[in-house]
Amino acid sequence: MVRPDPVPALLWGAAIGTLGGLIGLGGAEFRLPVLLGLFALAAHAAVRLNLLMSLATLAASAIGRFGFVSFPGLAGHWPEIVALMLAAMAAAWFGAGLLARIDALRLTRIIAVLLAAIGVLLLVEAAAGDALHLGADPGGWWRAPAGAVAGVGIGLVSSLLGVAGGEFIIPTLIFGFGLDIRAAGTASLIISLPAVAVGVIRHARSGGYADRAMVAGIGLPMAAGSVVGALAGAALLRFVPAGALKLILGAILLASSVKLWRKGAAKAAAARAAAVR
Repeated sequence: MVRPDPVPALLWGAAIGTLGGLIGLGGAEFRLPVLLGLFALAAHAAVRLNLLMSLATLAASAIGRFGFVSFPGLAGHWPEIVALMLAAMAAAWFGAGLLARIDALRLTRIIAVLLAAIGVLLLVEAAAGDALHLGADPGGWWRAPAGAVAGVGIGLVSSLLGVAGGEFIIPTLIFGFGLDIRAAGTASLIISLPAVAVGVIRHARSGGYADRAMVAGIGLPMAAGSVVGALAGAALLRFVPAGALKLILGAILLASSVKLWRKGAAKAAAARAAAVR
């Protein structure tokens, strides 16, 4: 790992937070390649630190949103919201433990695949716009079980990437359960904040944040920059075409995933060569 330097971490956090704010995300999926590439963190350390920063940005978003927004758009949707939240919390706890048992090479490949999935999702959203809206019967009995199933997947992704999961939660709520975009954003915070907190607590209990220099030199300034950047991105939203930005960022994530996969393949080849010797 390079020497922790708070200034680049702050600047990168602000830039990533601004991009995330422009497309309605916290930016964790874009922080991870930076932590792995520019700051040269090991995969496990990068995921844990990313999750800690996700908790900070979620808390700031929750203060801003819940201080000024009521919840009328969530009426009739609490069964799936609560099911999603509880399942995501359980999966996040399990996933945080699973992370420690996955070797670095396999984790790098998992990260590459999940980043590629998010990149494809951004490209699809940019291309489809508002055309994709499946909706659902508000009184369907299946909503809570379906929410629980989705929550398990979202909690695992959150713990293995160190992200809040909004890039999966919001489309799930809109396309699968018929929430509008504003209500889905509010529900996403309700679901992801406790799930991410559970993951952070488990990592902290197992010594995942014992490196104080890394937390203070990279994590805290990057989290602060992400919060400020997210506010700036939200303010600039009206001036930037979100669809075009999603296309660009989706392509960047796909390129990052390919680079990570190749990096993992190169390490695997080097390990095999060393074993032969």
